[in-house]
Amino acid sequence: MSKPEFVYVIYIHATPEKIWQALINPEMTKEFWGRHRNASDWKPGSPWQHQNYDDANDVSVTGTVVESHPPRRLVLTWASSNSSDVSRVAFDIDEFMGSTKLTVTHSELSIEAMRGISAGWPAVLSSLKTLLETGASLPMTRQHWRKAG
Repeated sequence: MSKPEFVYVIYIHATPEKIWQALINPEMTKEFWGRHRNASDWKPGSPWQHQNYDDANDVSVTGTVVESHPPRRLVLTWASSNSSDVSRVAFDIDEFMGSTKLTVTHSELSIEAMRGISAGWPAVLSSLKTLLETGASLPMTRQHWRKAG
């Protein structure tokens, strides 16, 4: 039986380069991703961590960079600190009619992970879009998110 995947497509009025930088730059991720930073050198095979911006020892997600083709495609493995499941996230960034299409495909998910991912990605990606288009992210994503359960 195959595991579910979550696909989210959003159109952003920004260049692929700006979207790429927003995904990997800790000063930007803290604004739209629940006050977290993504830390890595972004080379294939390298580790990456989704760290609390204010305490780098507080890591909520770890993984490995599978593919890195700036500014078009980034693929990561994804393992939450509270689960042994490992999933995979692909960010595909394509120019489209003067804007950019960002497709996030989070695959190989457990049912439990699918619930969290389905709530998290729309908020994070909506805030990313708002940040890049207006200069300010959504207020809810500039603060730490409480863990459910």
